[in-house]
Amino acid sequence: MKYTQLGRTGLKVSRLVLGTMNFGPQTDEATSHTIMDAALDAGINFFDTANVYGWGENKGRTEEIIGNWFAQGGERRDKVVLATKVYGDMAAGGDVWPNHDKLSALNIRRAVDASLKRLRTDHIDVYQFHHVDRNTPFEEIWQAVDVLVQQGKILYVGSSNFPGYKIAQANEIAARRGGTIGLVSEQCLYNLAERRAEMEVIPAAQEYGLGVIPWSPLHGGLLGGVIKKEVEGGRRASGRAADTLADAGSRAQIQAYEDLLEKHGLEPGEVALAWLLTRPGVTGPIVGPRTAEQLASAVRAVELELSEELLAGLDEVFPGPGPSPEAFAW
Repeated sequence: MKYTQLGRTGLKVSRLVLGTMNFGPQTDEATSHTIMDAALDAGINFFDTANVYGWGENKGRTEEIIGNWFAQGGERRDKVVLATKVYGDMAAGGDVWPNHDKLSALNIRRAVDASLKRLRTDHIDVYQFHHVDRNTPFEEIWQAVDVLVQQGKILYVGSSNFPGYKIAQANEIAARRGGTIGLVSEQCLYNLAERRAEMEVIPAAQEYGLGVIPWSPLHGGLLGGVIKKEVEGGRRASGRAADTLADAGSRAQIQAYEDLLEKHGLEPGEVALAWLLTRPGVTGPIVGPRTAEQLASAVRAVELELSEELLAGLDEVFPGPGPSPEAFAW
């Protein structure tokens, strides 16, 4: 496994991030524990989750599964850089009730304590804002964060799904307050098929020293050899991938992608991950394996070297928006 610093911090993290969103809804607890053990064995030390994972009546379940894994000992907690998120509604029974979601000081305090209990740990390494809260000023948010840092409950703060201007706003207000390091990471939708983050989000993250953590690196399975799997009688596309393939132009683009990689003798999913690792500012993509075999495939991507010829071919199939601001200025 290869490692890098998380943005401008001294925190060293693996170039793959273990995503846990499937733990509970799609992957049972025993298998989830097996995957986390395999991740550590592969050198992955950066685990990502969120308080709402488990979803619906089971929200919080994913954090519980991770907490039960930590409780097995064996230095599991000490070896992991643990990231979770706050924003989603965590009111019991699915009831909508004030101050049980978003980023008010009250909800941040409540959510941290609840996550710590479920995770069975005394601190969260990277506490992430899962979405922008348009109603809560950053002055209030940073005041709440300062208290939690002083209490030793969180160490660093990151964002998720933030536009570039909000990254700038958050860190400028943090700088004016003094004593607050501000955002150190941004978790955003970014992959070969979805490159809009290159226009504003990634430039802002680089300017302010945030590590970029792409989610959905295979774009809902679309970049994982989905057409080949259909032809061979494997798992059919669903969700975002199925919707995309229903469009003839998009299907032709994915077919061109798979044909290019077949020419080079490479696996589509591994190339999609390896491509992200070549992108400026990227710390590491989030991989969400449902099985240990899927994890092993992701790990191989870290060692994959992509030729200049292949990178140029990928840009032809999936052209990015171009440099900012030229991409939208003219």
